Amino acid sequence: MNSLGIIANPASGKDIRRLVSHATVVDNNEKINIVKRIILGAQGYGVEKIFIMPDTFLIGYKVIEDLTVSGELKIPVSILDMKVEGNLNDTTNGAKFMEEEGVNCIVVLGGDGTNRAAAKAIVKTPLISVSTGTNNVYPEMLEGTVVGMAAAAIATKNCDLGVTCRKDKRIEIFLEDELIDIALVDCVISKQTFIGSKAIWDMGDIVEVIISRAHPASIGFSTLIGVNMIIKEDDDFGAAMKMNTGEAKSMAPVAAGTLKEIFHHMPKKIELNEEYIFNPDYRGSIALDGEREIIFKAGDKFKFKITRNGPFRVNIKRALEEAQKNGFFKY
Repeated sequence: MNSLGIIANPASGKDIRRLVSHATVVDNNEKINIVKRIILGAQGYGVEKIFIMPDTFLIGYKVIEDLTVSGELKIPVSILDMKVEGNLNDTTNGAKFMEEEGVNCIVVLGGDGTNRAAAKAIVKTPLISVSTGTNNVYPEMLEGTVVGMAAAAIATKNCDLGVTCRKDKRIEIFLEDELIDIALVDCVISKQTFIGSKAIWDMGDIVEVIISRAHPASIGFSTLIGVNMIIKEDDDFGAAMKMNTGEAKSMAPVAAGTLKEIFHHMPKKIELNEEYIFNPDYRGSIALDGEREIIFKAGDKFKFKITRNGPFRVNIKRALEEAQKNGFFKY
């Protein structure tokens, strides 16, 4: 029986950056509607079973109730039997359970942070990322129905994964040679010594930015490099840039509707699998995909490495184009 997993983070898009920018808000009721459309698109094209991560807003339960009452739900939809902690561990644990269950595709609704949490657990399952967060460099703005259709094409093996999926980059963070965490898009080193609300919003505290991808069309910290150097998803390198020092000067969109003038050195390219050393002589924190996660002290020895160990990412358009060639839409 082919199957699909859905992770919808009720907390995505609700951090403090919403208060200091003009970002679009995707509330939890809209997430419910998106999940409904994903399920309807998927079941219409042959998905036989769906698993949904439980959450504090009960998104999955409300979706099942609404689609059952309307008579539109035709396939089994199950809520994962797992403890809900109300933090990103739910996403990591949910993704792990789904992969162990053998689902054919996982759909994640959230921002960069949510997808990072899922990527910590996903090894081989194809991933579709739907943007509903604050920083959305990694996920895409996608219509739920189309997401369900593409997930069905993957689940029913109506397209070649080698053609439709790509192994993404990630940034691996090592402390004393031990892998302690990852980021998909950016690591931001700052002099802020407390995690607090997690999100960074004071540009003056940033010391250095390390990225796997960068483009001026993105919003967020990767754009600090992106306005100076374009690094695409397919490029086998990333970059690092020292901030609040140096003679270069740029203007970057660090949040929705928020442009900041920055002083910096020019970006330094980091080749795939090359070690980038960071040995601080001060206290601070490291934000991963926009959220402070690691506190460090003077004398700690860090290594950052950009690899191709990220998720197996689905290209939606390519998946549906391949499926169309294989007669997927003919009934």
